[in-house]
Amino acid sequence: MTAVSNRRGRPKQTELSYSDTREALLHAGIVWLTKQGFSATGLEPLLRSVQIPKGSFYHYFDSKEAFGLAVLAHYRQYFERKLARHLEDEQLPPFSRLRGFMTDARTGMEKYAYERGCLVGNLEQEASHLSAAMRQALLETYQSWQHQVANCLALAQQQGLLAQDADIDALAHVFWVGWEGAVARARLTQSSGPLVHFEHFYLAGLPR
Repeated sequence: MTAVSNRRGRPKQTELSYSDTREALLHAGIVWLTKQGFSATGLEPLLRSVQIPKGSFYHYFDSKEAFGLAVLAHYRQYFERKLARHLEDEQLPPFSRLRGFMTDARTGMEKYAYERGCLVGNLEQEASHLSAAMRQALLETYQSWQHQVANCLALAQQQGLLAQDADIDALAHVFWVGWEGAVARARLTQSSGPLVHFEHFYLAGLPR
């Protein structure tokens, strides 16, 4: 009876390998878009960085825009979890939670020598070149983040730390307008100074 030898070769692609490859593409997208934005990011160098052929890319995403939307959604979820860790920390008072988030973000920018900014802020700066779908996704992302900050400010109001007639939604909106501007300026100056200044003036300027 002839023994049957084990056949070696490339294993069949599984759902896990599909997920891993898609995750690698999304992670690379976050890295590239936080560095240089959407328009300036070319697919070929991005794919070379993760050693994935272009043909495989189009197996996962129909177009660069579809990829950009997926990267934005992935980043939004990641950042919402990060915000929640700080803004929902019941061990700290509300303003300390905001300060903790800003300190953490500042440390992240310092870690990457100011090469990376906020992916959402980068996309916002090139909004005139983006599709309506991407602009809408950006707006929805900001609205979600503003809601998280507004909840934190509402808690401060309940605890008597913020004036009862303060417009919580407006203050949350101003936070993100100012914070994204500070992030962009920090990249320009290669310094944490703009982030520190924003933190000081925002918190000091809240109505008490």
